[in-house]
Formats: sequence, structure tokens, C-alpha cells
Amino acid sequence: MQSANPTWTIVLPYFNEAAYLVPTLKSLTEQQFRKFRLILVDNASTDGSTDLARQFMASHPEIETIFIDEPEKGKIHAMETGANAVKTEFLAFCDADTYYPPHYMAVANRILASPKADCVAVLAMDIYAEPASLGSRWRMTWRTAMTKILSHQTHTGGYGFCFRTDIFKAAGGYSTKIWDYVLEDHEIIHRILRFGKVVYDRDFWCMPSTRRSTQVAWNLREQILYHVTPYASQGWFFYKFLASRFDERNATGLRLREKTWEPVE
Repeated sequence: MQSANPTWTIVLPYFNEAAYLVPTLKSLTEQQFRKFRLILVDNASTDGSTDLARQFMASHPEIETIFIDEPEKGKIHAMETGANAVKTEFLAFCDADTYYPPHYMAVANRILASPKADCVAVLAMDIYAEPASLGSRWRMTWRTAMTKILSHQTHTGGYGFCFRTDIFKAAGGYSTKIWDYVLEDHEIIHRILRFGKVVYDRDFWCMPSTRRSTQVAWNLREQILYHVTPYASQGWFFYKFLASRFDERNATGLRLREKTWEPVE
């Protein structure tokens, strides 16, 4: 039986994720908190990803699942289309190659739905080993410290973003008209921070695939400048400095579809 009056929507865009999509969906169907609907956005896949997703979700009728096709190529297009269909109070974006522990949505709801909450978004930390391992504990300790020191910056990726839907839409959401480059996750949090506080929590973590270590991103100089630029000047950093450099490198959202981290067959 599907959850009545869900308060959350999970938007999950994908492009040719047949090898990863079902394990990700399995982790979402095992959530302790179930008051959510799931929107799956196929961004012109050619590997049968949607067929696999439909087959798997057919065995979970308790979760309201909406399938959307977005033929316009580019992850930002897919996320924008998915977000436009959201009608719930809260919104989570998930990636197709990420493991979400059973408590993931429960923690997100505890933080954002609390009547005492003064935040507009909660962002999950990324780990790559069991949370009790020394490496993961050190990573979360370091990230927690950095989120306090550099509280007006982004310290994780879009695989772990949860928002108040009204704030997300008031900020402009994911939009190619605003930002059509890689690092769309850092840019949108820059806009979200205009509306309130973004929260990180040690209990709020997920485990992305390790395959993307070579994805298109910024160089060391650009990263350093981001970290030393005051929040009041970050509009200049994104829309004047970084956008022009990304234009020169053709570092648009379409570059992610090349999946340069995957081996050539």
C-alpha cells in the first residue's frame, strides 16, 4: 500500500546506469522512513535502464513511483524536469550509483521537518567504507570541522542534497538558464544559502560509487579561489570568473554524459 499524503519526493535522474540503478533503488526501498514518492527521470538512456527500473519497482507497489522521460540531453535538464513535478513539502535528489543507508530519509526528515529547524537544506556526507571504519570516521570528523569553519561553502555533492521545496524553487532550482556547467551542485547551494542555513550531520551519510575520480571538475587554482572567496563575492566567482573559464573548456553539463571515468571497451 502506498504512503498516503507523502511529505517527501525523491528525484533520481539517470543516463545509462543499468549496472548501478537497481542496487540504488533497492537501498531506497529499504528506507525506515517511507512517506515519500519517487520520481525517476530517464535522460535518454540507451542501455535498458528504464526497463530494469520498472521491473524492480513493480515489486514495490508500496512506493509511489513516477517515470518521466527527459529527451533533452544533460543532467541539469533531467533534474529540472523532475523537480517541476514535485508537489511535496520536502525534496531529495539522489544519484543512480549511490547507496543510501536505511536511516537516510529518516535523518533528513528529522532535521528538516522539525518545528525547531532553522535550516533550509540538509546535505549528506559521502563515505567510501563502512561508517565505523577508521577512514570513514576520520573523513566525517574532518568534514564536520570544515563545515563549521567554511559554513558558506559546499562540502558534498548532489547525491546527498535535501531541500525545503519552496526554498529550492524560490532560489531558482536547477536550471540551465542560470547555470549550465559542471559543479552545478556547488552553484545551487550558493543560491540556497541566500535563504537560510545549510546543515550537515554526522548521521546523515551516503556511499557514492568510487568510479568518478576522474570526472570533469575544477582545477586546483579554482578550488583554492573558491575557498578563500567571501560569500558576498561568490556571485562574482561563479558567474563571472568560473563560468568564463568553463566556457573556454566546454565544461558544460553535457560533458558528464561522456563518462570519462569508465574504461573504453
